[in-house]
Amino acid sequence: MFEFEKETVATRVSAALPMILEENRRLEEQLSADEIAAVVLLMQQANSIFVIGAGRTGLMMKAAAMRLMHLGFTVYVAGETTTPAIQKGDLLLAASGSGTTSSIVKAAEKAQATGAQVVAISTTTQSPLAAIADTILLIPAAQKQDFNGTISQQYAGSLFEQSVLLVTDAIFQSIWTLSNLPAEEIWKQHANME
Repeated sequence: MFEFEKETVATRVSAALPMILEENRRLEEQLSADEIAAVVLLMQQANSIFVIGAGRTGLMMKAAAMRLMHLGFTVYVAGETTTPAIQKGDLLLAASGSGTTSSIVKAAEKAQATGAQVVAISTTTQSPLAAIADTILLIPAAQKQDFNGTISQQYAGSLFEQSVLLVTDAIFQSIWTLSNLPAEEIWKQHANME
C-alpha cells in the first residue's frame, strides 16, 4: 500500500506529536472551567449517567464511562445490550462534534422526553443536539469536514476526539482529588476478568 523509509517516518512522527500536543494546549486555553464544573454538578445529582458518541468519539466516551464507574458512579454506555432505559433523574452525556449525528440526536431526544438531563459535548452551539441539550460543553475544535486546517492540521475530528478524552479525564481527576478516595479504593472497581 505505502512504502516509506524509516528515517522519513521518524522525522514526520517527530514533527506530528508536538503539533498535536500544541493544538490540544491551545484548545485547553479556550475551554470554560465553569462549563465543565456545571457538568460535574449535574453528574453529582444524577441517579445514573449514560454516555453516547459515534465512531472514535464513542470510544472516548466509553473511556470516560469506565473512569466514572471507577469513582462509583452508576454509568452506562448507550446502545450496549445491558444498558437499561434512561429515566427522569438520569443524565445523558452526548458527544458529537457536529451535533448532527442522527443516532446521537435521537438518543438525546429520547432522554429529554423521559425527563433526563442532556449535556451536549460539541464543537458548536448551533446544532440539533445543542437545541435539545440542557447544557452545552463547548469544545472549540475542528469538525470532521473542516478541511481547510484553520483550527487543526489533524485529519477529520481528531482534535475533538482527543479533547473529549482529555476533558473527561480532567473531570475524573478533579472529582477524584476532591473525593479524597485513595487509588487503592478506586482500583477495587477495576475489571478483574480481563
